[in-house]
Amino acid sequence: MLSRWLPLEKPLVEIEEQIEELKRLAVRENMDLSDKIARLEDRKRAAMQDIFQDLTPWEKVQMARHPKRPYALDYIGALCSEWVELRGDRAYGDDRAIVAGLGRFNGRAVAIIGNQKGRDTKERQERNFGQASPEGLRKAQRVMELAARYKRPVISFVDTPGAACTPEAEERGISEAIARNQLVMSQLPVPIVIVITGEGCSGGAIALAVGDRVMMLEHSYYSVIAPEACASILYRDPTKAEDSAEALKITAQDALRMNVIEEIVPEPLGGAHRNLGRMCLTLGEALDRALSELSALPPHELVERRYRRFRCLGAIEDYPPDVAAPQDTPGE
Repeated sequence: MLSRWLPLEKPLVEIEEQIEELKRLAVRENMDLSDKIARLEDRKRAAMQDIFQDLTPWEKVQMARHPKRPYALDYIGALCSEWVELRGDRAYGDDRAIVAGLGRFNGRAVAIIGNQKGRDTKERQERNFGQASPEGLRKAQRVMELAARYKRPVISFVDTPGAACTPEAEERGISEAIARNQLVMSQLPVPIVIVITGEGCSGGAIALAVGDRVMMLEHSYYSVIAPEACASILYRDPTKAEDSAEALKITAQDALRMNVIEEIVPEPLGGAHRNLGRMCLTLGEALDRALSELSALPPHELVERRYRRFRCLGAIEDYPPDVAAPQDTPGE
């Protein structure tokens, strides 16, 4: 059972196993063990507070990759009605690493795209661990263009270690597909809300993350490169991933401080996987608030604001006296 949990969760799992055993014993023997169970529940809450109140960046990366973490279809199933998944890019085939379709969220017609990993070995292979191929990104593009045609806001759930990096993906134009998605999203005349739900890594993430409002779940991460790959390049030692995670400033808290995102969505104590219902309630409120604000803006203002938002990412504010700051001119 521990293989399905992170090492940092081991004390919790042991307490939970004791609680479940006492509950089974109480039913089997018709015994009143409520006091013992209550004491264990108190120990569990104290342990959760102690473990999760101050996670390191590397521990947050592990949380973002948790095997029980909710994926796009979990959120879609909980938040949306009338969900219709669309498949195929109308050019090559269907990529199951990307889910895309139309549905209703709080009565509002929306288009939804997102990465989908897998729960078991077979599904993970079928979905390529959420790593999109060119046809997956083109499927997402097709659905986003439908959203623009029918004036539906777009919700994008990002959770990927990167885009597919196979010879076949290169042959079919993965780099062009990433760039094309960014171009299409930058010009869509409808609201776009991005949610980094787990891993937001490399081109596979940014291909689905050009939006008007970008938010991250509390224990997700957003980075140009995975910590292990960064450690291999910078330190020549992949075992220094923990140091890389610290140096890269990839946590939601770092992203908010550096104005890369607009909002952190709090997770239930212990992570989104421990209480999907509460996580969906909190995320639904954040999405509804963002869509309500953005839907009040005219299309041309949405596009202009989106352009200026991404122009400001990483902007240098302090220039030497003899160097003029670059002008933010549309079309550059």
